[in-house]
Amino acid sequence: MQATFSSPKRSLIEWPLLLAVAALMLVGTAFVFSATSSNPEVAQLPWYRQYVVRQVVAYALGAGLAAFLCVIDYHIVTRWAVVFYWSTILLLALTPFVGVTRLGARRWIDFGPFSIQPSEFAKLALILLMANFLSRPIDELRRARIILKGVGLTLLPFVLILKEPDLGSALVLLPVSWVMMLVAGVPSRFLYWMVGGLILLVTLILVDILLAPPRWQIKLEEYQRHRLLVWFNRDFAPKDATPEEKLRLRQVQREKTYNVEQALISVGSGGMTGKGWRQGAQSSLGYLPRRVSHNDFIFSVLAEEKGFVGSFAVLSLYAIVFFAGLKIAGQARDRIGKLLAVGVVTLLFVHVFINIGMNIRLMPVTGIPLPLLSYGGTSVLCSLLALGLLQNVSIYRKSY
Repeated sequence: MQATFSSPKRSLIEWPLLLAVAALMLVGTAFVFSATSSNPEVAQLPWYRQYVVRQVVAYALGAGLAAFLCVIDYHIVTRWAVVFYWSTILLLALTPFVGVTRLGARRWIDFGPFSIQPSEFAKLALILLMANFLSRPIDELRRARIILKGVGLTLLPFVLILKEPDLGSALVLLPVSWVMMLVAGVPSRFLYWMVGGLILLVTLILVDILLAPPRWQIKLEEYQRHRLLVWFNRDFAPKDATPEEKLRLRQVQREKTYNVEQALISVGSGGMTGKGWRQGAQSSLGYLPRRVSHNDFIFSVLAEEKGFVGSFAVLSLYAIVFFAGLKIAGQARDRIGKLLAVGVVTLLFVHVFINIGMNIRLMPVTGIPLPLLSYGGTSVLCSLLALGLLQNVSIYRKSY
């Protein structure tokens, strides 16, 4: 079998996927503009530094790279998976030393006019590598040594991202890798042990945070502990804290709880049809904090301005993307194509589930962006590249 460069065949393009992605980019442009246009600080920026302009540039660049990706057979792309993977590992390892600190975390590497977030590229690199690694014969996947190697390939970027710290992005890697192993044919007993171990670890961490005295608690970044305490509606101040420390922690608690409460108010106040585009009081008046309204809480802005109808429409667009991806996985002619498609669908689904969950307080705040809607150059770029891989598998499915 020989992998080649060729022009995409129109009959093999998954048009519902393409149209849904285009619609999501239009929605993202509209609501990033809505969330930032009333911000007086943004209004003072030159036009080329406006958030919506930078978002459109990211869409254009990502769409162009995704289109280019579609003319390269995905078998050629996966041959370079090891190079992509170790390149992102190198970037992740360098981030603590050369990265820039924003919002209390060192997650970005600055290149002057633009910056990148290596953890986003790591998600895509892991999908490529795991698809290549797991496409081996089924008999080999039953060996403990092979399974442990796959787990190690997942845990390496997990640990590096966790140290930035970026717990949300690190956790996303786990379900993506697990689902790919499940589809690849790794024996279920190993997968059940993995899930059981993870559930036990999470339970111990939660019990430790909520019940253990401070000196016995597992070391977490302060903002990570605070996010979990907000989610469980627990007091930040331990009983043995000094009056000054209690006063400080309760002030921090009011600030941390405020974001979540305002996001929930935004969603609830939209009603059935919303208040109208750019008419949402929460974002335009700054009740929903302006530093997060265009990224982590973009869904709250959408829900307030377009209500249940608009929210349902966006969820329907995501559903089209997911079902198109599963269709592509089902039609793939080889295991590597199936695994690529499943990995991309799982990645996007986890992002959507967590982001919308934290907007309606079903999940703790983690900083996970909403694919194609949240502002963010690296996130948009990697989402479009992942979707380009999906189209690639569809386009080349009859070549093998």
